[in-house]
Amino acid sequence: MSQERWDVVIRFLNGPLLYQGDMVVRGPVVRLGSNPGPGGQKLDGYRALDDRHAVISAYQGGTVQIAPVGPNQVRCAPHENVDWSTVQPIRGPVFLSDGCAVHLGPPGRGATFTFVECRRLGVWQHQSLASEAADVGTPTENEASKVKQLDIGRRIPWWFVPGLALMVFGTMGALSLIVLIVVENQVEPLGPEERGPDYYEPGDLFQIATADAGLRASNTGDGYKDFVTSINADIAGDKTLADPLKSDPKLVEWVTRAEQMHLRGWTFWRKLDDARETYAMVLRKLRMAKLPDVLAAVPFQESRYNTKAKDFLLCAYGMWQFQPEIAFRNGLQVRGCHNSKTGSLLWEPTEKALPVRAIDNAEYVLDRRCTISECDVDDRDDPEKATDAAVKNFLDPWRDEKFRASGAIVQMTIATHNAGYDDSKYRSNHKVSGTNIGRAYPKYLEETHKTRAPDFIGVNLQCTNPSQMIKDDIQNINNRCGGYLPSVTQTYVPYVIAQHLLAVCYYGTHYSDMPEFKEYAKYSSTYCTKIKVPSPDQVLANSGSK
Repeated sequence: MSQERWDVVIRFLNGPLLYQGDMVVRGPVVRLGSNPGPGGQKLDGYRALDDRHAVISAYQGGTVQIAPVGPNQVRCAPHENVDWSTVQPIRGPVFLSDGCAVHLGPPGRGATFTFVECRRLGVWQHQSLASEAADVGTPTENEASKVKQLDIGRRIPWWFVPGLALMVFGTMGALSLIVLIVVENQVEPLGPEERGPDYYEPGDLFQIATADAGLRASNTGDGYKDFVTSINADIAGDKTLADPLKSDPKLVEWVTRAEQMHLRGWTFWRKLDDARETYAMVLRKLRMAKLPDVLAAVPFQESRYNTKAKDFLLCAYGMWQFQPEIAFRNGLQVRGCHNSKTGSLLWEPTEKALPVRAIDNAEYVLDRRCTISECDVDDRDDPEKATDAAVKNFLDPWRDEKFRASGAIVQMTIATHNAGYDDSKYRSNHKVSGTNIGRAYPKYLEETHKTRAPDFIGVNLQCTNPSQMIKDDIQNINNRCGGYLPSVTQTYVPYVIAQHLLAVCYYGTHYSDMPEFKEYAKYSSTYCTKIKVPSPDQVLANSGSK
């Protein structure tokens, strides 16, 4: 049995092989890696590559494929001028066309090359070349193959070749359709694959280059739609706003990426399991106030529902991470606070808003670090009282008429917990905070000449570099990257929505006997089928001890 042999021509775009020009690597199977073995293309001097990182298969000139070996990262793009951090790794074989680019390894490391072409070098038979190609060696870049051509015109009827070609193409088309159907039906749902961190930083989202197509499509049907855009549409009185792709497609994209990032960590699911009783309590209070369920993920984003969580910048504390002044504004007792630097200063808040540029001007901040060690009385660590305060704090943006007409009231209300709503009315000098959403949104409408903006959050997701998201970097506090939202607020909203959608899947699948989660059970057979929701036993076994 024999078949034609095809070799692969590639041109490296970085690293030690950059100046080698077009390189011919022997097919039909080309192994690429730091130590691929005999016959493979060894990639010395490239970081973060596995011994056998990827495989190129070239059994026919027009059907060259590349596939990762195991979990190794391989990215493909139609051209070389691409930001690889925005390209999602492939999960199986993909076809290569002339001129397309391939990156092996994580963005910023690894090897990048262009697929130039596939060259035919004769007939491969019993693991050896049965033609002159065995003797002539590998052609140079400008040298044509010297394989002799068979004269098929003398012994074969004229109609045989076109007939055979028609049969081959027809068979290939049918097989391709079958393969596509099988692959579509066998796509593995997204699920946990590593222990993962306790908390994801704002810039971590950019490690997810593209949104999973299946999960993104599900978000436009239910899930995201049910918990965000349908509520927006009802409040705005415009049913067309219920379609996520029409109201804020970019936010849908970022929410989907945030889901992909969070769900892959076992620790995330463990925190969900640990928080279920308190999550249910928060849902009860939100529903009594007729506020949306998705706000229950705000304390999950803030603290993973840790009632003793403390922020080292502005002395935020408790599962809702209230600063002292915001707690005081909403009825919480914060008294007898001790200064960790002096052991004295029995301080308590008397103002209902943080001072402007609090990181420099708050009396409990020194060298941009919180100096409060503890307070004799502090309701912020009481989950019931703190949730009552949070509900009260949400009511101002929830009642804002511009927000209600916007078609984006849910996501803008989420944003206010991070950036504030409008602190100026609580300051004696009425000075406006540059981060407040209640001021940023009207300003956006005025400057863009719009009457409403359901995509306000999405169009202002402008910061895409992790360095722009470092929370304790003073330059980032007011950095908007040309938009209207502070940098850390931009990923805050997708994180909150994503975490609630995953909570819906987890609680609806495993804890629907709890009254607060009963209505989430229906998503187990619809939206949540795109996710491999782990069981509590799996979560316990894979996330480590408490």
